[in-house]
Amino acid sequence: MKILIACEFSGIVRRAFRKRGHDAWSCDLLPAEDGSEYHIQGDVLSVLDDGWDMMLAFPPCTYLCSSGLHWNKRRPERAKKTEEALEFVRALLNAPIDNIALENPIGCISTRIRKPDQVIQPYQFGHDASKATCLWLKNLPVLKPTEFVPPRYVCKCGHSFSYDLGKYGCPNCCGENGAARPRWANQTDSGQNRLGPSDDRWKERSKTYPGIAKAMAEQWG
Repeated sequence: MKILIACEFSGIVRRAFRKRGHDAWSCDLLPAEDGSEYHIQGDVLSVLDDGWDMMLAFPPCTYLCSSGLHWNKRRPERAKKTEEALEFVRALLNAPIDNIALENPIGCISTRIRKPDQVIQPYQFGHDASKATCLWLKNLPVLKPTEFVPPRYVCKCGHSFSYDLGKYGCPNCCGENGAARPRWANQTDSGQNRLGPSDDRWKERSKTYPGIAKAMAEQWG
């Protein structure tokens, strides 16, 4: 199949599909990190009519995800960017391509356009990480989890313990009804992301987990 990987500069999803013999191309305003010749640097909207059989789209979430929307009321310029981002998402979802998957974190796509067909987590696909990820699908089945990675558990008193104990509550102080919270390796005990501030933080956060990319290629390709 001829497959467009929209808004991808890492090449992770592109490589997963090409490994299975598909004519997959990534497209982004940024150059490909891996220097691949199978990358289109430019506006993805300009290539939507180029006869693709499938598109997987990963539009930037900066102005769409829930964590930043609270700024919109106080910053009209940011609210305008959210509207522009939603128009971009609509253009991708309405592209003349038979099979489409669009990925984004939990945010305003769900309330302004439509609810996702599926919400997945990296820990369902072999990664010790938590990041709720929504999928909007057209003519594609929901992804089946491939490998569950159990979390550690923490309680309100700061105790940390294994999955087998934690799912029943904190064995140290809270008893069976204790407020034990699951946490994965990319999370602090309070639930914050461990990735520290840097100029490239947004790039690292935007990359698709390889286990999810592999599942997409195996189940949709």
